Amino acid sequence: MKKIFFLVLLSLFLSTHNQSFANKKQAEPDAIEFTTVGSAEDSIANSKITVNPTTTTNQNSETIVAETKSNDSLWRIFAAGFVLGLIAFTLPCIFPMVPLTISFFTKRAETKGKGIQGAVLYGISINVIYVSLGLLTTLIFGASALNELATDGFFNVFIFLILLVFGISFLGVFEITLPSSFVNKLDAKSDSKGLTGIFFMAATLAVVSFSCTGPLIGTLLVTVGSSGNYLAPVMGMFGFSFALSSIFVIFAIFPSWLTSLPKSGGWLNSIKVVLGFIEIALAFKFLSTADLAYHWGILDREVFLVIWITISFFIGFYLLGKIKFSHDSDLKFVSTTRLFLAGIAFSFAIYMVPGLWGAPLKVISGLTPPMSTQDFVSSGNQTAPKSASLNANGQTKKYSEFLHIPHQIDGFFDYEEAIAYAKTINKPLFLDFTGHGCVNCREMEARVWSDPSVLKILKEKYVVVSLYTDDKTELPENEQFESKVLQTKVNTIGKKFKHLQAEKYNTISQPYYVLIDSEGKLLVSPPIGVEFNIKNYINYLEQGISNFTKLKTEINE
Repeated sequence: MKKIFFLVLLSLFLSTHNQSFANKKQAEPDAIEFTTVGSAEDSIANSKITVNPTTTTNQNSETIVAETKSNDSLWRIFAAGFVLGLIAFTLPCIFPMVPLTISFFTKRAETKGKGIQGAVLYGISINVIYVSLGLLTTLIFGASALNELATDGFFNVFIFLILLVFGISFLGVFEITLPSSFVNKLDAKSDSKGLTGIFFMAATLAVVSFSCTGPLIGTLLVTVGSSGNYLAPVMGMFGFSFALSSIFVIFAIFPSWLTSLPKSGGWLNSIKVVLGFIEIALAFKFLSTADLAYHWGILDREVFLVIWITISFFIGFYLLGKIKFSHDSDLKFVSTTRLFLAGIAFSFAIYMVPGLWGAPLKVISGLTPPMSTQDFVSSGNQTAPKSASLNANGQTKKYSEFLHIPHQIDGFFDYEEAIAYAKTINKPLFLDFTGHGCVNCREMEARVWSDPSVLKILKEKYVVVSLYTDDKTELPENEQFESKVLQTKVNTIGKKFKHLQAEKYNTISQPYYVLIDSEGKLLVSPPIGVEFNIKNYINYLEQGISNFTKLKTEINE
């Protein structure tokens, strides 16, 4: 049983790169679908889209895709909350309480049936308490407000500090607890008979276990709350509470199963400490997002990787008992499970080491800063060519001093400049709506764009335009304007291209790949988002070339 708990912890560690961080959702016209940058709903793989050879926008297809993305993202959020709920059960603030709680129902109830009924009501009460917390988060802040802050530099630094505090608390430096007077009042009310007593007993569990669950809940609410979906915090808390409550209900129905649970011991604290290390590592992703959006240059790729490598080694040495905190019990021997997990931590650290010299590290490419922030690349294949910063007139391309396209793609960063260039060479354009904080954008670049066939098409057949919708570089005063579609003042490069995407294509999701001709006409409808199937991606690009050729033929005739 203990091995199962450790494996659940491992599943969280391996799946964290799928979590995302979001961009802004504004009040908008009904036609615009506001999905978010790098969030759980951040351009879910668009495998259900069939490429349409026509150049007319298929609004019905886009509506269906939007609904699919929304539903899929909510289920992902529920699943993330569910996994965290399972992990919370193994923490030292909750696990030892299971036998006491179950015995409460069995001794208090007159019959087994009433005992089970009380346990079910107890589980429902846990769900109500945590879901109410998710609903309260939405009502106080609002999905739009959280989403607005998601790419704000100071907000990301704040979240970085919060997660750092959570992680350090899990290491045992201090505990995050609620006032004892509040706990005692709830505990006293839990002695009441009937539904009221059961509800306050569930509330007591939530409050007493806050030192363990608080950091997990806080992390979950921060990440899903900024997804731009009003149901996201509710679904996250429902997944968390459903996992937690289900375990109590199941053991209440089958109390004999309690004998199969491992005894409480030092392994509970080990899970808590490992979670602390993981939270500290994830905190640096938020700091990286702010650093990239504002071009501070304090957390380049090497620094980020060194931090993650060090933390991975810490986890491995801790599991082997080579690192010990004051609250840890003596480790008499290393179990097979600990050895296995320590091996994974060491392997992960060693895997990241070549990244210090420019290895792409595709597994975590969505979380690490882009290769353009790397100070030294041994192979030389990831650096931008010298000509990349010059346009056809020999002038420096707009924004090329601080924006980059991977794989030596000689592209543009401004829509109008790219359109003008495409007209001179008679090529179609590949619009890449992207973002510094977009996890899926980095994964697409590492896993799909790196394919030789895809790269050949992008370099030779298209004028590539990477439009960063979350860049915080301020626009000159004469280029600033009020955006009706975003209902805000466009005063940064990011807002400029977010306005462009929202106005022309009714979405602000990233990544978003649009194929157009030099007149701005859509070549393939609908555009696509994440598509990790390389064959499908190539078909999409080739369809754009084919339609562009047909348009040229029709014009010439």
